Amino acid sequence: MIRPATPADAEAIAAIWNALIRETTHTFTTVEKDPADIATQIARRTPWWVAEVAGAVAGHATYGQFRGGPGYARAMEHSVHLAAPAWGKGLGRGLMTALEDHARAAGAHTMIAGVSGENLPGQSFHAAIGYKECGRVREAGFKWGRWLDLVLMQKILS
Repeated sequence: MIRPATPADAEAIAAIWNALIRETTHTFTTVEKDPADIATQIARRTPWWVAEVAGAVAGHATYGQFRGGPGYARAMEHSVHLAAPAWGKGLGRGLMTALEDHARAAGAHTMIAGVSGENLPGQSFHAAIGYKECGRVREAGFKWGRWLDLVLMQKILS
């Protein structure tokens, strides 16, 4: 089931995100997410969805303005993360459909994904749902003693 996130989901969201921070280069950060900060963002009405399986949160997605300023007001960037056991089961598609529908209804024109150059499944996932590579920032991130490329992918919503 895909549903809007509530502050009560913050612990589960942080657990999924923090596992990816600790164990992968899917995200370049090494700083784990604080459940209290996530709960605050959700309570402030940040657009956020969760995928729930058997009553447990198995993934989440959120989005916000790509860059600051009025010229970017209709360009959004998203984050979508699933717990490893939930990969390949259609939950990511469900989350992205909810996210894109919300963004479209809010007047967004484009959605952007920033995907690690090492995250080939993430790039394939985005391509399968209509995102096209629009740029690669060489050595944009640094994690675990090595430089990582950032692949920018884009989908026009309107």
